[in-house]
Parts: sequence; structure tokens; C-alpha cells
Amino acid sequence: MSARRFLPDYSLETIAQKQLKGLRWTVGHVLQGSPFYQERLKAAGLRDSKDITSLRDLTDLPLTTAGDLKDGYPLPLLSVPQNKIVCVHASSGTTGKRKVLAYTRKDVDTFSHMMARCFELAGVTPEDRMQIAVGYGLWTAGVGFQLGCELLGSMAIPIGAGNIEMHLQFLQDFGTTVMGATASMALLLSEEVERYDLLDKIKLKKIIFGAEPHSAKMRESFERKLGLEDSFDIGGMTEMYGPGTALDCPEHTGLHYWADLFIIEILDPDTLQPVPEGEVGEMVVTSLCKEGAPLLRYRTGDLTRMIPGVCPCGLAMPRHDKILGRSDDMIIFRGVNIYPGQITDVLAG
Repeated sequence: MSARRFLPDYSLETIAQKQLKGLRWTVGHVLQGSPFYQERLKAAGLRDSKDITSLRDLTDLPLTTAGDLKDGYPLPLLSVPQNKIVCVHASSGTTGKRKVLAYTRKDVDTFSHMMARCFELAGVTPEDRMQIAVGYGLWTAGVGFQLGCELLGSMAIPIGAGNIEMHLQFLQDFGTTVMGATASMALLLSEEVERYDLLDKIKLKKIIFGAEPHSAKMRESFERKLGLEDSFDIGGMTEMYGPGTALDCPEHTGLHYWADLFIIEILDPDTLQPVPEGEVGEMVVTSLCKEGAPLLRYRTGDLTRMIPGVCPCGLAMPRHDKILGRSDDMIIFRGVNIYPGQITDVLAG
């Protein structure tokens, strides 16, 4: 792999130092600029960022929920003057008002950098041509993939979601080497390539996919039918910039997340207490440098677990497992917690 431009070579100690510095900055930032967080933090007895003396103080901060974002519509959690906002993106929520997140110029730069990190970890270089097969507009995915391509120096081919005929044509005409897609789009593409016997006419090497649950069988199927060298599961959420919060490296032992940009806690969704390392719980995130709409202990509703130990790839950034389901979708049967993702894996097998 060529020299890294975007992937930081931090030690665990350096990551912890950056987290404490970022947590203090975020608390000070919202105390100064966010009426919502001012009220919440003062109710919790916190009136100055100097009160944060260690990362253990994180658990003293109040939780933020999706309801808080919806209640604050159209610009929830805003912590800077509106003239500092350069764009907004929104979640793909299915009911009621969408969760809209505001971005400053620095937030967009951080988003770009985060995506470039993911691409670099996947072995993408400026020599690659990336075909983008995810949605543009309010959804963050298409914009995020393009920002990462432009910063890394790869050629972006922004077709967007759907339009399978154009994707098949451009794969051949442009010699596309990397594609950004959902798992289902990757599977559809692979079936169409097989159907029209195009494998010898394309140069696709890698797919970076995410945004929806997938099974190991689905992944194996599109890798085989497209003759890929590798594929990579990318994590993300609109509330934390968009896609690019995490990526599974070539070792595929879990998703490395950018712990210098945000903190992840794994909590029991009922007691809201930390679960032992390696056990499944709800992912709760805290941003460390987000200006427009910072997050303090935001309950994502996503179920996952932290993966203990150091990855064989050598990157010190910690890892979490793929998303196993939603905290409100868990089924308890005879005292055993069952998640939709587990049922999907069984059915796919």
C-alpha cells in the first residue's frame, strides 16, 4: 500500500488524549452556542467544560435521543449562528419529520476527510475510478462518497442509485475499478453482469457497501459474480456526518471507527448502563469536533458490540461489529435475546 495520507497512526494513548480534548471542546462549544444543550447540561450540574477532568466524566452527561432531533426541527441541536451553516442533510426516516443535521464548512471538511480515510483503508488510490451507486440529495451517502473521492484524488463517477443500464455501460466504458453501493445494489449489479456475460469486459476490483443489513451469503455472492478482489462494509449515520464513520479493513475482523472524531459507548438499552466489552448493546455516540450540530451521548438505537483486542492489520483504531439490529426490534424468547440480523443470517444460509 502506498504511503498513508489520511489514516492516522495513533496509539491507544494518543486516541484517549484526543478524546478527552475533544470532549472538553464539545462541552464548551455547546455551553456557549446551543440553547438545547445549555439547558440539559445545567440541569445535570455542568456549567463549564473545565468540569470534565477525565473520560469517565462522559457518563455524567445527559443522553440525547432521536426525539430531541425531531422536536428541534428544522435545525435541531444548532450550536453556531445560522450564517455559519453551509448545507443540511437529513436521515431517510420513514415517519413524521426527518432528522435534519446542519453542517459548517469545517464539518464538511471533516466529513470529506473521514471518507478519504475509509477509502485509503480499503486500498483505494488516486489511480482508481469510483462509480457511485448510492442516493444523492438530502441523503448523505452520494455526497459523502463524492467528497471522499475528490479529496483522495480518485475519479468520481456520480451516477447515483438505480439506473442499472447506465451503471453497466459506464463500468465498461470508464474501466471503473471501485464502486460505492448498498449491498442490495451490489447484488443486483452482479446478477446483471452475470446475465449479460460482462465479467470479461469490466475492471471492477472492489465494492464499498453499506447503509442496510446484509448477510455473509449476499456478500459472497456479489464478490464471486463480479470477480472482486475484496469488498468492504462501511459504517455511518446522518447524525454523525454520514457514511464513513467506520470501515472493516482487509482483515475483516470488525469495523474500525474513527475514535479521534467521536466516542462510542455500548449501553444496555433498558438500564442505560455500560455492558461488558464484547457483549451486545445499543451504540451511543458523542462527537468530538462537530460544530453545526454536535452530539452528546446520542442514542442511535443500533445494536452492536465492541470487538476486544488489536486488529491483525495493526491499526490502533478500535472496532465494533456490524449492526445486528435495532434496540426496539429485539425479541426475548425464553430468556434469550434474539436480533433480526441473526434471523437474517440463518435464512440466508
